[in-house]
Amino acid sequence: MDSGTGTQGGSTAARRWMIDLAMLVAIGLVMGFLGPFASERAPAAQRYVYWMICMVGGGLIGIGVDAALARPVPAPWLRTAVVSVAMTPLVSLFVLATEHLVMDGTLGPHAYGRLLWQVWPISLAVMVVRALAWRRVAPRIETRTVIAPPLPQAEAAFRRRLSAKRRGARLIAVEAHDHYLKVHTDAGAELITLRFADALEELAGAHGWRVHRSWWVAAEAVEAVRWRRGAGEASLAGGLVAPVSRTYAPLLKEAGWF
Repeated sequence: MDSGTGTQGGSTAARRWMIDLAMLVAIGLVMGFLGPFASERAPAAQRYVYWMICMVGGGLIGIGVDAALARPVPAPWLRTAVVSVAMTPLVSLFVLATEHLVMDGTLGPHAYGRLLWQVWPISLAVMVVRALAWRRVAPRIETRTVIAPPLPQAEAAFRRRLSAKRRGARLIAVEAHDHYLKVHTDAGAELITLRFADALEELAGAHGWRVHRSWWVAAEAVEAVRWRRGAGEASLAGGLVAPVSRTYAPLLKEAGWF
């Protein structure tokens, strides 16, 4: 991967971290203002410091757990529920220590057990808010007739990741392949190091669809779509066949493929 690509990926990750951090700080301010769980009895400055540490620190733990579960649990809303449960024991320990240091709270199994039931609903709410903030609305079209091709800029960022031989080739599909992406073009396939979620973000303006949890296909490369017994497949240019899952089949159905 060239240095330009690495810089771009780094800036995207930094931007996501900044947005996540800003969201957690905002939630911390709201919690400090509301003062739930009897924290309103504490002086305002102490209360705000306590909730800011809890929400930012606990939220970062949740984001770390979410990143670790992104591949084994790809469905975003299921992962949100799983993450809220998985992060609760760690966040409760963090909150227990913060409560002891900032609010002179007591340590012990009883205090920890009490926090588990307080931390879980807050963790769930925070992760739901984050999932809503980062949700991706799937692009939809009303006809499979392409009136005009997408602007070159729609694929420019993604194409810069390819070798010179395939940078200007016709893009057919992108396949998640272990820790890499396999990019299929009419000049052959190429492996690149990139998360599938980041590839989808860079191709958001391109004319194509996500048809499976690990496949994105260019609309102009689709030649036929078959759907049988709850499963489907899309025949693509060059003899390539991509699976079509039940989750993403409505996009192709609306485009008139079946």
